[in-house]
Amino acid sequence: MTEKLQKVLARAGLASRRVAEEWIAAGRVTVNGKPATLGDRVGSGDDIRVDGRRVAVVAEDEMERRVIAYHKVEGEVVSRNDPEGRPSVFDQLPPLNGQRWVSVGRLDINTSGLLLFSNDGELANRLMHPTTEVEREYAVRVMGELTEDKRQALLGGVLLEDGISRFNAITDAGGQGTNHWYRCSLTGGKYREVRRLWESQGLTVSRLMRIRFGSYMMPSTLRQGTWIELGAEDIARLEQLCRMPPRKHTGLYGRAKRLAERQERANDPAPRGGRDGEADGNRARDGDRPRRGGGYLRGRR
Repeated sequence: MTEKLQKVLARAGLASRRVAEEWIAAGRVTVNGKPATLGDRVGSGDDIRVDGRRVAVVAEDEMERRVIAYHKVEGEVVSRNDPEGRPSVFDQLPPLNGQRWVSVGRLDINTSGLLLFSNDGELANRLMHPTTEVEREYAVRVMGELTEDKRQALLGGVLLEDGISRFNAITDAGGQGTNHWYRCSLTGGKYREVRRLWESQGLTVSRLMRIRFGSYMMPSTLRQGTWIELGAEDIARLEQLCRMPPRKHTGLYGRAKRLAERQERANDPAPRGGRDGEADGNRARDGDRPRRGGGYLRGRR
């Protein structure tokens, strides 16, 4: 079975299909020692290289689509190679044999919270593409008073340097004094968009944490610096968001699947947002708590 070359490069997590096509046109890609051309089709036995580096090819029907959720820590960068040598989120992820984790978007160094990663680059690129309009939700601590006029401005649209941005919703989440917590959601993905929106109204963001991406809400039990692997139902919802066909053998399996089933049976109705031992119905039991460098739902590496 053969596939279009740009599709294989996108699935490998190297670039989107459009960028892969630009690489091919620029002569950066070779197939079996010869310059590739747009329209080339390749299979698992072909030697594909980008800038001289070999690309591992996994047939689409043989690839297991995996997605993990990671709780990013402030101070970490979403980059594999940081010239300043700062801690990277990729250092905390489980290893993949012959594949790589592709981040679904980014969070700036001062923002914590939910980051999704997939071994399927095409899924990751579709989820983060602006045309998909996937909603993100954040918990934000703001210094200053949010008046009704400012709230309506943020919901109605604010002209920033790179265009008009707005929040879909703003919910009061409590707090006293000059610091107040809100939950806000938007579909944009511009650089530091949430912070710039609040700053446009003379308000300063002192804490920012992403808590939801599309259909997936970060579990309250997921500690900073740990990850969890998503099950088949969660992955299917993400696929639906970006109109991507499902793949066989998607999601958890083996020991990870058994742990997920046990966790579901043990769920209780306690409210979200508590400390360890006070979390909601998605909480893990004592034997299944996430650990730094790995989630409590572990599968095959």
